Amino acid sequence: MKESTRGKQNGIQWNLWQQLDDLDFADDLVLLSHTKGQMQSKTEDLNIIPKSLGLRIHSGKSKVLKSRVETKDGILLGTGALEGVVSFTYSESIIDLKGGTDVDIKARIGKA
Repeated sequence: MKESTRGKQNGIQWNLWQQLDDLDFADDLVLLSHTKGQMQSKTEDLNIIPKSLGLRIHSGKSKVLKSRVETKDGILLGTGALEGVVSFTYSESIIDLKGGTDVDIKARIGKA
């Protein structure tokens, strides 16, 4: 990911001097952007580096969670659009547009 974002300013403003471009968790990656165009650019750039190494991003396992986005257009990976979701589970935690903590706590109580 570091190679595909080098020299680009398309993350979210983290503090006055820094931008947060992505979050890396083992073999999972979270891309962060303010605009659809920035996200599409990151997705395309991210797809180039693995291809040069003989790897590929699995479009069926890749999801898009939009927050306050008006466009209905999807993010493309190769020739297909990535699936848009309103929530997902990562490492046994529920993540949604509101952060997911309320839903996550209720789900954990339900399992107890």
